[in-house]
Amino acid sequence: MSGPDLLAWIGAWPVAVAMRGSATLYLFVNAAHILSIGLLVGAILPLDLRLLGFFGHVPVSVVGPLLSRMAATGLLLAIVTGFCLFSVRPLAYATNVAFLTKVALLCFGVANALLLHLHPHWRAAIADGLLSIRIRLAAFVSLAVWIGAVLAGRWIGFL
Repeated sequence: MSGPDLLAWIGAWPVAVAMRGSATLYLFVNAAHILSIGLLVGAILPLDLRLLGFFGHVPVSVVGPLLSRMAATGLLLAIVTGFCLFSVRPLAYATNVAFLTKVALLCFGVANALLLHLHPHWRAAIADGLLSIRIRLAAFVSLAVWIGAVLAGRWIGFL
């Protein structure tokens, strides 16, 4: 299946058709997407700030696993609701620079998080609170990438 055919198929998906036909359904999916992003960013920002050395009295062993799981849940929900929103106008979004930027930043953010969580330095941070330069760099990158993804997402409607 070619790119345009895949996009047309996504646009004909029953959920996409239902959302195009119901402003209320679109509103609820859009609200769920915003809430999902809030959960994701609301968990990532304090975690990244803690990993950068802020809130030193809060143990990484307590907040690290909790906030990571919350962020992962927000990400999963944001991807599902985001795909539903994408399906309403897939041909338009597939050529939207802001949308493509957002997707690239999301991929980069997920890769950064996976690499961090697979690295022994993450286990050391959780076990004994050691915040290596690798951990701090990943947290700084994470802050920039997720904030950039939110900004790119807001930019979509203006292009």
